[in-house]
Amino acid sequence: MTKSLFPFSAEHEMIQQTARDFAQKQIAPIAAEFDESGEFPFATIKKMGELGFMGIEVPEEYGGAGMDTLSYVLALEEICKVDAAHGVIMSVNNSLYAYGFIRFGTHEQKKKYLEPIASGKAIGAYSLTEPMSGSDAGTMRSRATRDGDFYILNGRKSWVTSGPVAEYIVVFMMTDPDKKQKGVSAFIVDAKTPGFIRGKKEPKLGIRASATSEIIFENCRIPVENRIGEEGDGFKIAMTVLDAGRIGIASQALGISEAAYEASLAYAREREAFGQKIGEFQGISFKLADMKTRIEASRLLIYNAAIMKENSKETGERFSINAAMAKLFASETCMFVTHAAVQIHGGMGYSKELPVERYFRDAKITEIYEGTSEIQRLVISRSELNKK
Repeated sequence: MTKSLFPFSAEHEMIQQTARDFAQKQIAPIAAEFDESGEFPFATIKKMGELGFMGIEVPEEYGGAGMDTLSYVLALEEICKVDAAHGVIMSVNNSLYAYGFIRFGTHEQKKKYLEPIASGKAIGAYSLTEPMSGSDAGTMRSRATRDGDFYILNGRKSWVTSGPVAEYIVVFMMTDPDKKQKGVSAFIVDAKTPGFIRGKKEPKLGIRASATSEIIFENCRIPVENRIGEEGDGFKIAMTVLDAGRIGIASQALGISEAAYEASLAYAREREAFGQKIGEFQGISFKLADMKTRIEASRLLIYNAAIMKENSKETGERFSINAAMAKLFASETCMFVTHAAVQIHGGMGYSKELPVERYFRDAKITEIYEGTSEIQRLVISRSELNKK
């Protein structure tokens, strides 16, 4: 890794090294097996929880590690460098699930629904997307109808990361469809609640050990105290949480890119063709130069976004554009780097004997979930155009 000018403390270096050691010793030996089977890695995820990786920024009062955003990014980067599926489970727990509670949850909600997730005793999920409502959340069809001291939830959600295994789900539904985005509200649902039904598990191209499914709500009755924030706050909560989530996905992309680059560099030093190492050919060496440069540019954008997010706790300033730029550039870099890695490895890059083809498959989703590249460009351009 290129030496960083960012202010790493001994605590940062400690969690980075702890995550690196765990990933190399505990996850690396099983990553290919779980990718092949598509099974959820319960045992290693539980160990990650015990080490504090599932609630890094959550205050210790609520079962978390009480560390900062840069600590989270450094740890996630190391996990994703070995296996992006473990990484996205960790990312969803930390950002999409936990961050919403940290920002908008009550003390009682945090004790009941955040503490078991942060401590690794349970798994959380976040559900915004629907079959006909992805980037445009204002068109969601699911409904939450007030009935005295309860809400009755009906609808179908899709592409829920950890949906098949999560004990608790943060879900967004319409409480006032006429208001579109301003009519969305946020709720926390216990998966044991009657009317909560896990739908079909998605057969995915990559991150296969990360379980993804539909969630169906059929007259699912939850108490009013399970609403997060006020009625109509849901869209604001969802977008705020996605800002944090995008930093996580950018870190995931960075980890995958680093793994693909290091594999390519080693292969270019060893593989011979036409009487010399393939790294000595300009066609290969220039690929390596571009890979390295884009990876380091991604790192700077991600670390900057992490620091902006941390500073926002004091300033209250939004870090949306920083998160969007980091996610956009890191995810597209990830596709560029993994594509080049397969090409550098030639036939072996296409074989499951090496992890390079897995890196390539895992890379694509980083350009899609938690806001497509197109949505990131929209966020960035609108922010710039609306500046006064």
